[in-house]
Amino acid sequence: VQLQASGGGLVQAGGSLRLSCAASGTVFRVNDMAWYRQAPGKRRELAARITSSGTTNYADSLKGRFTISRDNAKNMVYLQMNSLEPEDTAVYYCYADVARSRWADARAYWGQGTQVTVSS
Repeated sequence: VQLQASGGGLVQAGGSLRLSCAASGTVFRVNDMAWYRQAPGKRRELAARITSSGTTNYADSLKGRFTISRDNAKNMVYLQMNSLEPEDTAVYYCYADVARSRWADARAYWGQGTQVTVSS
């Protein structure tokens, strides 16, 4: 299973970006999907998470600005980021909990990360 993230870049404060991530390979079932982020010198932290049925949760600092969504038919997860702040600068990683067959236990997979830089 591979997770391919895209959509990062450089944006001015107050701007918007949309991240996308696709799960490919041998995928039977995708459970939770999420976006984590890691700023320079800091630990990786959860930005937003979404279950297969669409229940979401967000880091407190991102509520109202970021929106996570998914397309189950395409095994994709998205992160719409609005009103970006310099503090949002980080590498953003997509995550998926994936079962590769009906009989296999699900396990965690990570994308390669995409850089988001917000200038002031």
